[in-house]
This record gives sequence, C-alpha cells and structure tokens, in this order.
Amino acid sequence: MASAGMQVLAFVLALLGVFGATVATLLPNWKVSADVGSNIITAISQMQGLWMDCTWYSTGMFSCTLKYSVLSLPAYLQTARTTMVLSCVLAALGLCLASLGLKCTRWGGGRQAKGRTAVASGACFLLSGLLCLVPASWFTNEVIASFLDSSVPESSKFEPGGAVYVAFVSAGFLFAGGSIFCTSCPGKREGPQELLLSSPDKLLQQQQQLQQQLRQAHRPPLRQEQPRPDQPAQDQPRQDQLQPDQRQQDQLLQDQQCCGTLQPPPQESKAGYSLQDYV
Repeated sequence: MASAGMQVLAFVLALLGVFGATVATLLPNWKVSADVGSNIITAISQMQGLWMDCTWYSTGMFSCTLKYSVLSLPAYLQTARTTMVLSCVLAALGLCLASLGLKCTRWGGGRQAKGRTAVASGACFLLSGLLCLVPASWFTNEVIASFLDSSVPESSKFEPGGAVYVAFVSAGFLFAGGSIFCTSCPGKREGPQELLLSSPDKLLQQQQQLQQQLRQAHRPPLRQEQPRPDQPAQDQPRQDQLQPDQRQQDQLLQDQQCCGTLQPPPQESKAGYSLQDYV
C-alpha cells in the first residue's frame, strides 16, 4: 500500500497533469508553420490549434480566428477536441476523489473507505492520461505525415508545436499519479488507523464499546454452590439454614477446648427428656 508521502507526491503529479492538459487544450500552437525551403526567413508565422488559428507577424501583432464550424474540421481534430475535454473533466474528478482518499486528511471516512476512494481517483487519472495521450499521438502522426508528403507545398507544411509536447508531458504526469493511487488498495486487517481516521463521534463510540468489553472480560465469575449428586434439591435450602447453627457449635467447642473444659454441646430441651422422667 502506498504511504502518505507517496500519495502526496502522486497528488502533486496529478495536479500538474491536470494543469498541463487544460493549458494544452487551450493553446493555439498544436502545429506551427515549418521554416523549410524558401520559408526560412518569413515575416509571418502561422499556428493552428484545436479551437483557433493564429497568425503572428514580425511586427509583434497577433491575429486569431476561431473555428466555428465543427463538421468542417478533419476527423483527427474533432477527436482531439472531444478527448482533451473529457481528459480535463476526468482529471478534475480524480482530484476531488484524491483529496478525500489521502491518508493525511481527516475527511473521507475510515481506512477502508479512503483506500477505495484513492483507487477510484487513480483510475480516473489513468483514464484521463489515456484520453490525453491518444489525441496528442494522432495529431502528431497527421502533422508528420503531411510534412513528409511531397505533394504538399513547402509554404503549407507544418510541424508539431509546443502544445503537443505539453499534452505528452501531462499524460505522463497523469499516468504516474494514477499508478501510485491505484496501489492504495486497502488491506483486510483493521488496526488503530481505522479508529484514528474515523469521525470523532464514531471514535468515541468505539472506545466506549472497547472499554465495556474489557470490563466484561476482567469481571470474575460468580460462584454458585451446586447441590451434591446424592442430595436432593429440596434439601438444599434446609442445609443452608443449618449452616449458621453448625458454625456456632464449632466456635463453642473451640472456646471450651481453649479453657480446658470440654463439655458436650447443649441440646434442645425436647431432646433432654427420657422415658424414666415420665415414670
């Protein structure tokens, strides 16, 4: 499982990837005019992006034109638009989930919930990086193929611009951050971290339950006198009633032995009468 420091590093990498993908989507220099042949020294530099075409003059002025018609665009450009927008949306969703799945934060639930949230954010980053890599690769392939085509005039040849490189680097950041977050899969055991990362109310309730269990575990069992096998159950209360009298007789015998006179214990008045007294 990824540690808290690795998760913070992955969050920073993913944040850079989101920022780079957003910038690459908006930049107008996905391809720039190539300085080849007679175009080595020109007063005009053309740039084409996903949303606009810009022209830079040697005087320092810019002139940009938006691409309003979507159906008139080539297939690779339409695909690049769609996938880059989806990549930015998924990356933003991954950032929201990653902020809940970080171990160094107090929100987001317990250890198990944070682990699942971190894995979900990692999946979003990986998918976002894939969506960012596909249009950059396809766009670069089309630009290179057009540049190597001999039927294309030199004044209309372009080469990959800086936005393409930004898209490649952003995809790498997203892949790295997503891979680290995907290693945050929660384990089966639950330890003290589960208590520390839970809410205060839940933590207090768990502590009370734990103390109650400890008290019950250390409480001595109650001793109960069981009746003898050869003695019926109905005679047990009578034997309990006779126990104090037996103790008094034992104490009296001990006192008489200490004094040197041993006399039989006093018997009940009814037991002292005999048949001769009546005769």
